[in-house]
Amino acid sequence: MQHATPAAPAVRETLERLLASETFGRSERARKLIRYLVEREQAGEADRLKGFSIAMDVFGKDGDFDPSTDAVVRVQAGRLRELLQQYFANEGIAEPVRIAIPRGGYVPAYELNAIRLPEVDEPALQAEAATLSGSAGTAEDTPAAAALPATVPSVARHLQFFWMAIAVVIAMLGVLILRQGSGALLAGGNMPATADPAGLTASITPSPMSEALPLVYIAVKANGPDASRVAASLRAGLSGFDTIDFIGRDTVNKVDPVTSATSFIFDVLPGPGAGDITVELQSVATGRVLMSRNLTAADSAPSAVEDRMAGILSSALPASGTIYSYIEQAGIQTALTQCLLLNDKYYLDQNARTHEAAYRCLETMANSGARSSLVYSELASLHLEAVNDHYAYPPDATIEKAVTFAHRAVQMGPTSPYAHRAYGYINSRLGNADEALRWMRKAYDLNPYDLAMAAAYGYGLIFAGRYAEGTPILAHAVDASSGHPTWWDFGLFAGEFMLGDMNKAAIASTALRTTATKSHYLAARVIGARIAGQNGQARKLLDELTAQFPKFAANPRATFVDRKYPADLTERLVGALRAAGLGNPS
Repeated sequence: MQHATPAAPAVRETLERLLASETFGRSERARKLIRYLVEREQAGEADRLKGFSIAMDVFGKDGDFDPSTDAVVRVQAGRLRELLQQYFANEGIAEPVRIAIPRGGYVPAYELNAIRLPEVDEPALQAEAATLSGSAGTAEDTPAAAALPATVPSVARHLQFFWMAIAVVIAMLGVLILRQGSGALLAGGNMPATADPAGLTASITPSPMSEALPLVYIAVKANGPDASRVAASLRAGLSGFDTIDFIGRDTVNKVDPVTSATSFIFDVLPGPGAGDITVELQSVATGRVLMSRNLTAADSAPSAVEDRMAGILSSALPASGTIYSYIEQAGIQTALTQCLLLNDKYYLDQNARTHEAAYRCLETMANSGARSSLVYSELASLHLEAVNDHYAYPPDATIEKAVTFAHRAVQMGPTSPYAHRAYGYINSRLGNADEALRWMRKAYDLNPYDLAMAAAYGYGLIFAGRYAEGTPILAHAVDASSGHPTWWDFGLFAGEFMLGDMNKAAIASTALRTTATKSHYLAARVIGARIAGQNGQARKLLDELTAQFPKFAANPRATFVDRKYPADLTERLVGALRAAGLGNPS
């Protein structure tokens, strides 16, 4: 990076693109915090950026706020730093200005962005290039990609991996063209619901390639009990995620030209300080570092390491995480990873268009005989969403069909957390609270490192009326996650609301504003605005609710009862909407 100071307009333009990005679209708190910090600093008020003033201005704390007992500012600043790192490593990699919040304070720092290759001694570069040109033979002749030294790789090695990746991409595109015709190449995450419904899966015969998931390896390059504990926790976590294939060997022994483009490696390295451990995620094909987290001795202690690793893995491995974001941006999706990306887009922006795109993609794979339990578990959940929200596609959606998909998912993946979660979701919709919790608890037990499974279990507890048990679990998942679907925030709103923490309920409700197509989400925002004393905003949202969802507005209780909400939650929500001014809910 260059160290010249960027001009103020460039900083503001970067900030606006960052706020509109998908990375930050999942966290209202992070958007609010980064806007406040940058705008105050740009206004010459850097001296105001202290924990106390941030707590009051951004998070609505009062004069009794005590930073020694309330860590909201420190926690949210930590999450913001992670999101900034994720954004500038992925969506914002070409941004002319990079924004950071240095540790130890809250004043933003800015740097001009420039892509620089590692500096290599010229004679050494020429010698290595000559060696490569003289022996560009088979894959067996190629050095192991994941056995990379801890030092910075040479330019020649970068170029070698780069051209290999290009060759793999070209080969994959050639296969797609032959199988599907050029129309498949036009499909993407933003395709309209009326476009080729299957996206990249149209006319694909099920094969290991079409259902391939990212391959993930581990390389342990640090010694000592802390490093061993981190590596053991990393292995345990990786083995539980359905969205990747974990290769148990510690390193990649040979470069596989077919799979290296979608292969990744977690390096466990000595950290910058005594007792520190650094965990880095790299692309095997390019050597690019996609994520880097430093763990202090306290982070890698037995009581903390699993929780810290859950946050890292939940940021990297799901379809909303770093690996899938890299795959999408590089254009190297398989049919299955493309469907999972579309599925994730639906849960981030829940509407009929995004639902149909995801459903048709997975449906095409299922109709072609897909063998992945993920196809059927996610179809089960999407099918139930169609029942709940009366989507036009698929026509005549029924809970029975959702059960059929979930049953097949469990048969094909008896240890799949996703399959068990889908079954739990369906049982919750059927009003079988005990059975729903049994399945969701099993999903959580199968992979306690996946914050999404913890969130589903907490959500299930809340909507079974066990608010005191479920709310802390869901709140912890929200706090530990860099980004998450809006249903987490709705569940947290309901839990905090029923526990009587109205401030936390109001904060959770503000995160629902990115999804305007759910009547109960909009109702939560009305209640949250009322709680926060924003009566004008509450009135505006109430008018929007009445206009968009007249059936709900006429009888909100019917919707809550239909969704099998606990009776006490239903009564409290109806009462709160009445207090906010909704006309005579029955």
